Amino acid sequence: MICVVAEDSLNQSMDKVAERYSSLFKLPSQGNVLLLLALSCLGGGILSTVTLFPSFEGLITGLHLGLSLFIVNLIFDCVVSILILGKDQIYDLRRTTALSFCCWVLWLLFIFVGVAITMLVRLLFFGYSAVLILRLIVFNSTSSISSKRLLMASLLQPFPCIIPFMIFLAEIDYLLIFLFFIFSSSVSILSSFLFIFLLNRVGEQTLGISSLSLFKAFLLDWIVGQNAPFEEFLEQLGEEQDVEVSLIKFDTSKPKAVIIIPSVHPGPFKNVGSSLLPSMLKAALEKELNCVACIPHGLLGHELDLASQMQNQKLIKHVIESSNFEASEEKATPFIKVDNGLATACCQVFGRFGFLSLTLAPRTTEDLPQEIGLFVYEEAEKNGLTHCAVINAHNSINGTITMEEALNALKAAAASCLDQTSSLRLSPFEVGAATFKPRGLSLEDGMGPGGITVVVVKVCEQKTAYVVIDGNNMVSGLRERILSTLKSLGINEGEVFTTDTHSVNAVILSERGYRPIGEAIEHEKIIGYIKKVTLDALSNLEPAKAAERSIVVPNVKVIGAKKLEMLCLLTDRVLQKAKKTVIPIFSAAGLFLMLFFMFV
Repeated sequence: MICVVAEDSLNQSMDKVAERYSSLFKLPSQGNVLLLLALSCLGGGILSTVTLFPSFEGLITGLHLGLSLFIVNLIFDCVVSILILGKDQIYDLRRTTALSFCCWVLWLLFIFVGVAITMLVRLLFFGYSAVLILRLIVFNSTSSISSKRLLMASLLQPFPCIIPFMIFLAEIDYLLIFLFFIFSSSVSILSSFLFIFLLNRVGEQTLGISSLSLFKAFLLDWIVGQNAPFEEFLEQLGEEQDVEVSLIKFDTSKPKAVIIIPSVHPGPFKNVGSSLLPSMLKAALEKELNCVACIPHGLLGHELDLASQMQNQKLIKHVIESSNFEASEEKATPFIKVDNGLATACCQVFGRFGFLSLTLAPRTTEDLPQEIGLFVYEEAEKNGLTHCAVINAHNSINGTITMEEALNALKAAAASCLDQTSSLRLSPFEVGAATFKPRGLSLEDGMGPGGITVVVVKVCEQKTAYVVIDGNNMVSGLRERILSTLKSLGINEGEVFTTDTHSVNAVILSERGYRPIGEAIEHEKIIGYIKKVTLDALSNLEPAKAAERSIVVPNVKVIGAKKLEMLCLLTDRVLQKAKKTVIPIFSAAGLFLMLFFMFV
């Protein structure tokens, strides 16, 4: 029970992180950003001059001022983007211009207040300080440039924008501008760096890593796909574990197909950690054995995400070294399916080992707790099996489900299925296999690099299709449509699995952060591809033997449940710290600036 609660808590934390970051980079196009910047500059210029010179000439002057501000902004955005941030992988011209637009929105608020209380010039200067603070915080939080370049990038938008105001608003005192620039810049730098220091302390106290260093590494992967910096942190945070991998191999006169179930979760997202492991392992095995390979999902969650590509290669190397064994089991039972109304278990026994899958479809079937696997192993032993590979079909997403409610149903279905299967007579069997990567379907559509794989097992007159799709779950109801279509091809039984690859996560901007199979891809199209692969598998059916091996890969670094949850919760803790400190720090900065105007 504790395991289930912990799993739900971890999944909720992961969902919250996805929700936080899914809205980070929804920027308009370059053209729209320039339009918004132009409108804000024109608004600031007109508002400033019409207040001081309420006439038609004041309006024309305001338009000229606004146009000047826009040109100055554009020139210095190009300077900042090309000369100062040129080597920064996050900031292109669009993002630099978008930041300038946000700064102008903030500055306009100060100008508006200045107009309302007839203190335009002073509030104009206050706005300069606020914009400088904002730019310092943003660049400090997101860019890896040196402190010198960071300071230049922060100053080279607000300071040049003072020049058009100096030209058009004659009442501005040049000496006052110089003194204010020195004083306000100092206050802005000190207050922003204090704010950043306090945010970094949250990460150092929680994980021993500064919050914003971790955030910068995250951005590098999220925006430009550079995973190494973030994985360096995961390696520091990770813990070593021995990882079990189950291998099921079908041979004819040569290797025919291999099914691998690693006790590793294919996450956390995009190209980080073990997100691409299913397709990487599939490609490596197909190259080594010259046969069809597939990697369905095991019973585990994000706590067993691998820390880096180095750990992926370590696991793949061990699996390949252990894959060259001969199959010897010549007989298998028919495929059995047990549905108790909530959970469905499917099982087939080859010799003395079993292959069992679990699903809650058409209800949501996400990560299942490892305690179910332990229960199945015990039940398998009771039924005289030497081993039983357990699969989470991971094949339906439709809202949420309480795992506690489903746990008993899953166990009952598994026990009944094993009991029924173990009493069946074993017969010679045939195996056919095929794989296909659909063209035109991408990670954005929810289709991973592993494509679609079908393994068909024929026992007596029963033909069973195991369909494995390299995706992160599928829309509710699609599984049932696929199985119904397979019957028209002469397939008597079957099950549909997804690999749960997280290579499709964080590649689109949406609330969920990814598209399950069938959300973006037309159902008829995906069913058509599966029919093609199934027919290919049926066409190469031939007598086969089976074998199973369980190997342990030692000292593999995984992120771990505790560290992963702390990593997820760090976002909320940093935001809470920011909320607590932002008003005191910047109110104090504002007070110092007010004192400047009182005594200078």
